[in-house]
Amino acid sequence: MKKILLAFDSTNFSEAVFEFVKRLNEVSPVLAVGVFLPQTNYSNLWSYAAAASASTGIPYIPLIEEEAATVEKNIEHFEELCQKNGIAYRVHKDAFDFAFPELQEQSRFADVVILSGQMFYEGVAGDQFDYLRDALHSMECPVLIVPEHYSFPGNNILAYDGSKESVHAIKQFAYIFPELAENPTVLVWAEMEEKDFPSKRQITELVTTHYRNVTFYKLDFIPKKYFSTWVNSKKAAILISGSFSRSILSQVFKHSFVKEVIVNHEIPVFIAHK
Repeated sequence: MKKILLAFDSTNFSEAVFEFVKRLNEVSPVLAVGVFLPQTNYSNLWSYAAAASASTGIPYIPLIEEEAATVEKNIEHFEELCQKNGIAYRVHKDAFDFAFPELQEQSRFADVVILSGQMFYEGVAGDQFDYLRDALHSMECPVLIVPEHYSFPGNNILAYDGSKESVHAIKQFAYIFPELAENPTVLVWAEMEEKDFPSKRQITELVTTHYRNVTFYKLDFIPKKYFSTWVNSKKAAILISGSFSRSILSQVFKHSFVKEVIVNHEIPVFIAHK
């Protein structure tokens, strides 16, 4: 059994996120932990200092009355779906007031966080992707970003560039989702200047140990221009990436070809950073 955090904002319940967990539970039982975050005070949401209470120093984001009612409705819907589908579940209601710090702490004790790439803080003031980027930056476990419309993965795409981050993601995905590692897998190498896969023998040994039916593919085009188009042409696939080092995540996201895959909302993306 794996512990999965399902992250929703208070006004947007993602059916796609729940459907992914439902499909996983059909293969191997999971514990689904619902975390429902408030949408108030967007500009301060991810800042400890800005959101901290003057008296206690504890980040506090109060819910307005209408939003609290929506949260309760979404929690009830979540619980009903879990009961209907035989999924073990928990709801941590203290996340109402402590929002981001609570989510961050809970991720420390979870195997993976799953959230919607389209509905996570949809409609906030400013760039929605900034909130998603900051969430990824702060999570202490891998994150799975799910589009609202997708086919459940039947193929894996491993993005490999020889870095420790990409290798870490490849291992984490296999450890957390061994049932998906059974699917056909492509290891994609995107370095145009090198003639062969970096550390070819080592990465071959690792990948063939954890994944079945693996093929190795070197891109014959410039990744930054065409990678997202190539990935999104793959049906029923999931992209596994470790391109987002915690120390440079914000800068990488601004230029990353993986960002394009996420914002196109075509396939799920699994991200694990060290």
